Amino acid sequence: MASQAITKDTFDSVITESDKPVLVDFWASWCGPCRALSPVVEEIADEMSDRLAVYKCNVEEEQDLAMRFQVMSIPTLILFKDGKAVHTMVGSAPKGRIVKELEEYL
Repeated sequence: MASQAITKDTFDSVITESDKPVLVDFWASWCGPCRALSPVVEEIADEMSDRLAVYKCNVEEEQDLAMRFQVMSIPTLILFKDGKAVHTMVGSAPKGRIVKELEEYL
């Protein structure tokens, strides 16, 4: 299952109603590191779909969400579990490192 877009209108219900942890990728179209990380996020979404839901939040379109979670640099990945942010990763990183960090919370 590929990642899906998340907006301020769907955010709270997605985060609180998910039966799996939710990874949100905060990104922007003009951000080179975001574009480089995007295929990695998609691979993680596909490979870990049984244990993890993955969403993308365009910070240009969803500035309120970026401010709410104090996203100052992009890309930023935030993992939510039981409706709460439990882990944040800022910047681009290799897939192995991201998966290793996520595994601690799954």
